[in-house]
Amino acid sequence: MELGIIGLARSGKTSLFNAVTRGSAAVGAYTSATEPNIGTVRVPDPRVDALAAIFQPKKTTYAEVRWIDYPVAGFGPEGPGARFVADLAQLDTLVHVVRAFEDPAVPHEDGDVDAHRDLEALELELQFTDLALIERRIERLGAEMRSVKAAERGDLERQQSLMQRMQAHIEGGQGLRSFAVNDAEELELRNYRFVTRLPELIVVNIGEDQLADAATIEAEFTDRYGVDGVAVAALCAKIEAELAIMEPDDAAEFRADLGLPDESPLDRAIATAYDLLGLHSFLTAGEDECRAWPVQKGATAPEAAGKIHTDLERGFIRAEVAGYDDLVAAGSMAELKKRGQLRTEGKSYVVEDGDVLNILFNV
Repeated sequence: MELGIIGLARSGKTSLFNAVTRGSAAVGAYTSATEPNIGTVRVPDPRVDALAAIFQPKKTTYAEVRWIDYPVAGFGPEGPGARFVADLAQLDTLVHVVRAFEDPAVPHEDGDVDAHRDLEALELELQFTDLALIERRIERLGAEMRSVKAAERGDLERQQSLMQRMQAHIEGGQGLRSFAVNDAEELELRNYRFVTRLPELIVVNIGEDQLADAATIEAEFTDRYGVDGVAVAALCAKIEAELAIMEPDDAAEFRADLGLPDESPLDRAIATAYDLLGLHSFLTAGEDECRAWPVQKGATAPEAAGKIHTDLERGFIRAEVAGYDDLVAAGSMAELKKRGQLRTEGKSYVVEDGDVLNILFNV
């Protein structure tokens, strides 16, 4: 899963990157980096730890998230630079960091801090990016229709109508997440990667003096921007970056001193990104490895098997399925079988969050 961090200058997006990756990328009001910061981190999952305690595997593997922090030099108030447009389109989720904190040492380019203004300004530039793509497609469709007979234009006309409706939607001031499509149009749009159709996590970067109001700020932004495909998290990226490099016990004590919740808002942000993408995890467990595997909600057992290896999907016979809670309560696979709680499921089985799977296959 790839998450791209975007935001205006001095929004604190690189502090967020350092917080989630335990990194030390250069942070500063006048940072002139031209290349993205990239880091891969594991997704916290206590279920993997619990299974590892039971099976004592040689290897423990968590799901991973790749974070990409785009430089202001290539993605500023004028929107994404040409070299980053294609990269943005390949992301799974946008993480839009917007500044809500005051800091005299880090002056805002526009003087005053206005999180809503900054958020909406960059969202507008993203809409312009998609609008340019739509306009180019409409132009090409027009040329194609002129080169074929009238009786052969049906599919092209349908595509043109769809693009024109999307064009009008964006020109009306809305991104494409709120653009309604039918099933056939949804299939058609899979051939394109529009930035404003991507799920988005808005991170409202607050100051230490605003921590007590984090829940209220988050609710305010959720009420205003939290449509389908958009979620909001309010956090102090500077503090989270400091906590990320501490030992766990020291970080927990610091959280308590600041009155912060035990759960890191960064862990919650990752979980939120999973929800936005419609993902959950199934598990595999044994003496060799305990592992979490992200899979689309609604995926069947063969599709889940394909996440492990394509041969498992191709030669799928059946899946042995253990409920995570049942397996932990039993304490071993042998005891689970003795209790009659290990199920056998076929090709039509829809995998649930936390299912522990053993795939039987033949190729």
